[in-house]
Amino acid sequence: MAFTHIDGRLVHWRESGPREAPAVVLVNSLGTDFRIWEEVAAALSRAWRVIVYDKRGHGLSEVPPGPYAISDFTNDLIALADHVGLPRFSLVGLSIGGLIGQDMAVRAPERLAALVLADTAPKVGSAESWNARITAVRAGGLAAIADPVMERWFTPAFHRERPDDLAGWRNALLRQPADGYIATCEALSVADLTETSASIAVPTLAVVGDGDLSTPPDLVRAMAERIPGASFALIEGCGHIPPVEQPGRLLALITRHLEKHGRG
Repeated sequence: MAFTHIDGRLVHWRESGPREAPAVVLVNSLGTDFRIWEEVAAALSRAWRVIVYDKRGHGLSEVPPGPYAISDFTNDLIALADHVGLPRFSLVGLSIGGLIGQDMAVRAPERLAALVLADTAPKVGSAESWNARITAVRAGGLAAIADPVMERWFTPAFHRERPDDLAGWRNALLRQPADGYIATCEALSVADLTETSASIAVPTLAVVGDGDLSTPPDLVRAMAERIPGASFALIEGCGHIPPVEQPGRLLALITRHLEKHGRG
């Protein structure tokens, strides 16, 4: 685990796996930190150099004043990659992490060997829905949205069969910086990469949980159909956070894609 000032902002990140191996960066979703990748990162690090980090406004990274834009998150990622010496790497992005991946694939395709877009789309939600969430958090903190967010993150089976894990991830949401959460929602409220995503030339795999209520399968499938040569996979028994709910199934899909494209 490391803390580093990059471009004047403190970034919390961690590296694992052999330094000489091909690299993969895992980018987390809104309202989470890099702990969501624990199981996936541990398995990947047997053969890959794995970087995880807390996005601006999340986890233990700095919370600069908002609003943010997707391009800000992409710039942060490029700066981190430069700092740790990654001229080229694969990227796995979950939810907003997938929008960051799409943006980077358009702006700096030479930096990416392979791309996995998990439970994401070129446009997620509407300005109205994000503004309503911002209003709720400003009025009542993250506790005001925690229960409906858990319903979108995880399937009913997860709620029923893993109540302790559910309580833990609810706590993880509540401990995120509210100002950073709001500023990230502001970025999502205006983000629309529909036009540019069609020009992505990086080998891409799109995956989604079959029970995802935030980015439903049809939305993710439509994204995959717009990206030339992209493949699509459905993860059964899974909501919006596959690295927590179905890490083994997600890992198998990531590994197959990286073995085919990520070593170049």
